Amino acid sequence: MVVMNQEVLRAVCPLPFSVKGPPTTSSSCGGGVVVMQVLTPKEKRDLRNLKRDERRSYNWREEVEERLLQKPKKQFKSWKEELNLDLLSVMGPQWWILKVSRAKAKDTIQRMMQALQYNFPHSHFKVFEAAVYEKSKLKNGKISVKPKPLYPGCVFLNCTLNRELHNFIREECEGVGGFVGRMVGNTKRQINKPRPVSKDDMESIFEEVKEKQEAADKAFEEEDLSDKQVSTKGPKGPLLGSRVRIVSGYFADFSGTINKLDKKRGLATVGFTLFGKETLTDLKLSEIVQEQN
Repeated sequence: MVVMNQEVLRAVCPLPFSVKGPPTTSSSCGGGVVVMQVLTPKEKRDLRNLKRDERRSYNWREEVEERLLQKPKKQFKSWKEELNLDLLSVMGPQWWILKVSRAKAKDTIQRMMQALQYNFPHSHFKVFEAAVYEKSKLKNGKISVKPKPLYPGCVFLNCTLNRELHNFIREECEGVGGFVGRMVGNTKRQINKPRPVSKDDMESIFEEVKEKQEAADKAFEEEDLSDKQVSTKGPKGPLLGSRVRIVSGYFADFSGTINKLDKKRGLATVGFTLFGKETLTDLKLSEIVQEQN
């Protein structure tokens, strides 16, 4: 038999109960018999004082102050100040991302830079297109170079941005879709505020472009070297009009001249003399060999 007070019994036994009557009142909980003990007025008073002290020890003000300290402070005093694009010039020269047309990105960049240098002669601008220039050899022997953008439709511009320059690029530069940023403001007014690219991110982009450009140049050099090695070895198989000897088939050991050559199908039309007459026959390239002069 276990003797428990009222508070402990409530924690152990989830069944609802009421404490009435003398201390000998019994109740079952979990298959066992529990004898409930009625608290004396002094014990009840001590229990209330203990709970009151626990509540006093909890200071909600300290918890709120800690949360406020951890919360980052607002950079701007008001939402109107956050919409002021002239404050972007305080950061100095930064890298910004511009959205441009994919089809005419090169022409768009050239026109934009000409317009910026003409209208803002005292400002400094740098543009960077994250692209890998891939080389390929044409049939006529010339080398073709085509840019392959890593971030299609995006161009990086380095400048000191303010409201006037921002509006000029958005409204006056044809083919430019604006800056990459985030929406700021409230329900009354919202704008897409440009967001600069950090130095670490730009360094990683420069490194990525450099590594991929080196890999593309190396692949082109290896391909060009293999083509040169093949060309130095001379043409494979007999040529049109060359003298050949038949090594297999019904006309083995006959010699003749190739009149037609179909390398795709692997066939050659060979003309040779048979019984004093010129005879033409189609043979596989594997059945003939070129005679050495």
